[in-house]
Amino acid sequence: MARDWKHRYAFTNGIRMHYVDEGTGPLVLLCHGWPESWFSWRHQIGPLVDAGYRVVAMDQRGYGLTDAPQATDAYHVLNLVGDLVGLVRALGEEEATLVGHDWGSVVVQYASLLRPDLFRKLALLSVPYVPRHKVRPAVRFDIATQERHFYQHYFQEPERAEREFELDIRRSLLGVLYTASGDAQLHDAHRRASLARFDKTTRLIDNLAVPDTLPEWLPADELDYIVELFRTSGFRGGINWYRNLDRNWELTPFLDGARIMQPTTFIAGELDGVLKMTKDDYENLPRTVPNLRGNHLIPLGGHFIQQEKPAEVTRLLLSFLGER
Repeated sequence: MARDWKHRYAFTNGIRMHYVDEGTGPLVLLCHGWPESWFSWRHQIGPLVDAGYRVVAMDQRGYGLTDAPQATDAYHVLNLVGDLVGLVRALGEEEATLVGHDWGSVVVQYASLLRPDLFRKLALLSVPYVPRHKVRPAVRFDIATQERHFYQHYFQEPERAEREFELDIRRSLLGVLYTASGDAQLHDAHRRASLARFDKTTRLIDNLAVPDTLPEWLPADELDYIVELFRTSGFRGGINWYRNLDRNWELTPFLDGARIMQPTTFIAGELDGVLKMTKDDYENLPRTVPNLRGNHLIPLGGHFIQQEKPAEVTRLLLSFLGER
C-alpha cells in the first residue's frame, strides 16, 4: 500500500477509464474480474515491470474510478472488448498480451477471438475458455435454478444484489473474497458456505462465510482500499456484466465453434469452485485452445488466486511471458 502507483486516465470507447501504468517494454494488460479492481494485481505489477514489461492494470467498465454507465446494455461483451482495444490505442501501442481473471478471463477470450491482430498472447486465470453454447444462458438458468438459487441467475433481477451488498460493503466484500478462497474450503465450518448455489429461502449475503480474523493474503489496509473503491463505484456496473449474458450470446453467433489460436496459459487454484462449474470446458482446453502452453492448478488455492497465491501466479506468468 505504501507504493506510489502511477495512476492515469484514458478515453476509450466512449468512457473514461482509470488505470495504473508502470514500466517500459512489451505491453501486458491485466484485466480483473468480479468483485475486484486494478488493485487485485498489486502483487504482480512490480515483478512484471522488473522483468522488462510495460504493465497496465485498469479498472474495467463499471468498477473503481472508471466510468460506470447506467444503462444495463452498456456492459455487453462487444463494449468490454472495445474498451480494451481503445485503451491499447490510447497507450500508443500496437499490440498487447492479455492476462484476465474471472470475468476478465472471459473478456480476454472474446478479445483474442475478435482481434487476434492486436492481442497475440493470453493468460486465463480461474475461468477456462468457454466456447459459445448451443443453448442461450437464460434456458440454462431455468434448468439450474429449479431447486436452488444460482448466483448468475440471482443477479439478473435489477437492484436486488446491489441492495444486499451495499447494506454493509466491507462485510460483503470480505465475505465474497473469503467464501470463494482456498482458506474457506479448508475450514471445517466455512467450506459449507456457497455464494454460487444457495437455498431459495435465503439471500445471497446470508450464505457468505465471514471469518473472525482476516486471511493472511488480505490485510486490513488492503481490504479498506478495496472497500473505498466500491464505495465510489457501487456494485451495479460490475453486476451488469452478468445481466448481459443472454445479450452476449445473441451478439456472437459467428463465434460458434471458434477456437483460440494464440499461445495461451491457464492458471487456477485447485480448490476454485469455478473448475466444477466449467468442468467440461476445462477438460476440453487442449481441443478448444490448440496452442495451450500450460495448464496449472495451484495447490490449496481458491478463486482469487492472484491474491491468495501471488508468488506462484507471478512465477507462472513470468515463465509464460518469457516463452517465444
